[in-house]
Amino acid sequence: MKPLTEQEIRTAFVNCTKGESKRLSVPRDLAERPWDELDFLGWRDPQAPDRAYLATELDGRPVALALRGTGASSWQTRRSMCSICLTTHTGGVSLLVAAKAGGAGQQGNSVGAYMCSDLACPLYVRGRKDAGVGARLPESLTLEEKIQRTVANLAAFIARVTA
Repeated sequence: MKPLTEQEIRTAFVNCTKGESKRLSVPRDLAERPWDELDFLGWRDPQAPDRAYLATELDGRPVALALRGTGASSWQTRRSMCSICLTTHTGGVSLLVAAKAGGAGQQGNSVGAYMCSDLACPLYVRGRKDAGVGARLPESLTLEEKIQRTVANLAAFIARVTA
């Protein structure tokens, strides 16, 4: 993924207003991020832990989503699988919900997916971050095929948000 600036990220949001995108928290360490190893940039809002964001590049242009997380509950101590990167975690997967883009979102319609709570899917796929024993199930796919699957899963989620 090519590095994105704060301004590119703010203008890429498809499911929130321009005012909301101007007010939301963008990571200050964008220059230090491992962009070569990212298929998308995901982060949590430090002032509002139930809010998360992700930005990626689709068809040569940046696209970003505002997400809402669920509160902590007892089921999160069970082993769950991220629907984007297929990494399993004990307590590290959250239901993240995105308001649909446009009029559907204004009417309250949303789309959800179970994702790594820290939104570090690209790093888990590449083995740069460890989710613990049994987090990555044995597969015969190459690393490139796993990356392509992760990108395809994310693109499908974004397509559901923007449909």
